Amino acid sequence: MHAVTTFADRSEFQRALGLVERLGIDHGVVSPDPSYALVGCPALVLSPEARAEYLDGGGSGMIDAGWAEYRPSALTVPDEPPVSSPDDLIARMVIVVLAQCVADPSKLRLIAHLAGDAGEALPYLNAELQQASYTAKLPVLTFMDGHRMVSLFRDRVAIAKADDIVDAWASLERLRRSVNEVWARRDQIEPSFEARRRPPALEIYKRLPGTNCRECGEASCTAFAWAVWRGDVDPRDCLPVFHGDQSHLRDALLSVCAGLGVPAEEDI
Repeated sequence: MHAVTTFADRSEFQRALGLVERLGIDHGVVSPDPSYALVGCPALVLSPEARAEYLDGGGSGMIDAGWAEYRPSALTVPDEPPVSSPDDLIARMVIVVLAQCVADPSKLRLIAHLAGDAGEALPYLNAELQQASYTAKLPVLTFMDGHRMVSLFRDRVAIAKADDIVDAWASLERLRRSVNEVWARRDQIEPSFEARRRPPALEIYKRLPGTNCRECGEASCTAFAWAVWRGDVDPRDCLPVFHGDQSHLRDALLSVCAGLGVPAEEDI
């Protein structure tokens, strides 16, 4: 199965592209240009054999966002340039983490950093998105973009269940435009600090090991998920995830729990 990675900087992509070309490695490139140019860098696609050759040939020294299973997209990148304004609150986004989605391995999860501060816009977005979950003390706004779960912080965004890399760029661009559009008409919106909705306990459970090890003190992973959802326990009480051999689940678990007011590691 082919794998895909992307980069936080176009110059780093060019370095990686130059390397595969010098090594004569068969490769593919997926471009966000023109319409998603403000939220993505080109992505590199390699077969398992080509990826091994790339990494052995110097690719392990490249700064990429991580590798995930590549699925050709049903979407086409639009031909028109992205909408932007000097007054935009969020000028750009860049993917810094790319991986398989824990809740659904056929999908992607990603973290993107924002060029701008979305913090002031969150109460206005909360007023507009009636099904969102807002936690003012972090702050973070969690909502669904179709089947994708989006958690927007002041300096970054986490998205779970993107279909593929193009779908991830499309979701980021929708978010960038939505933040900027709401911010532009904030004088017409009454900001809301109401925390209306928590992420379902099932979404928490999907990001747990599912081994029912009882190290957390609960009878099962299901019971632990409900205890986290109620606010009775901290998700970090899951020892296999935070102190054991299931650490690959950590970011996904913290991301979904952000809608409960649980801070990420860097916010502690």
